[in-house]
Amino acid sequence: MSLLNEALVVVVRGVIAFITLLIFTRVLGKQQLSQLTYFDYILGITIGSIAATMTTDLTARAWPQLVGLITWTGAVFVLQWITLKWRYASKYIDGEPTVVIMNGQIMEDVLKKMRFRVADLLEQLRTKGVFDLSEVEFAVLETNGQLSVLKKSQYQPVTANDLNLPTNYKGISSELIYDGVVVEQNLQQVNLDRPWLEAQLRKLGFNDPSEIFIASLNTNGDLYIDAYKDRVKNLTDISDYH
Repeated sequence: MSLLNEALVVVVRGVIAFITLLIFTRVLGKQQLSQLTYFDYILGITIGSIAATMTTDLTARAWPQLVGLITWTGAVFVLQWITLKWRYASKYIDGEPTVVIMNGQIMEDVLKKMRFRVADLLEQLRTKGVFDLSEVEFAVLETNGQLSVLKKSQYQPVTANDLNLPTNYKGISSELIYDGVVVEQNLQQVNLDRPWLEAQLRKLGFNDPSEIFIASLNTNGDLYIDAYKDRVKNLTDISDYH
């Protein structure tokens, strides 16, 4: 087989493996990313390794490797379904969250059982912005290896509710321009139109939406604009336009 033919076979196999993995990851959903456990991590590596082998190993037929890829992906799908339906299976396969600090006290026996070092605990606490153990009331090691921390009440930030202060509704901003393109659907949802948007841009010195990297409108009626030339304009009150 010539080098050109080998390269062509690798390209074809790579495209097939890429499309197959894309379909399988869409079928499996977002659990692999949002709730990644160690077992999920190993499964992901194995499936990726099969796909890579199917792409580059020209000494073996692609069909058996494709069957293996389908088998492993199917096994992951079945496993997700089982853990969703049966609590005991989920507990056995994924494990359970573990309290490592309770009422301000480190659970040394729990750390030893989990083979989790105090240095690891302190490191994860620092990533949560905790540099003093005396501030922690509870800390829970989640099944994905992340640490959830509840500070003691005296160390928690003060909220408007604590001060009995009234607050306004704060929703999600709507993107009106994205990468130089006007998002017509979002404009309609906020009861505005393109002429209004272009008028706002002209007020800020822009001649065309293509000059804008992103423009968004928050629920208070404030328009945020960021141009491609790093020329950021501040908020503009448009409450009169609603």
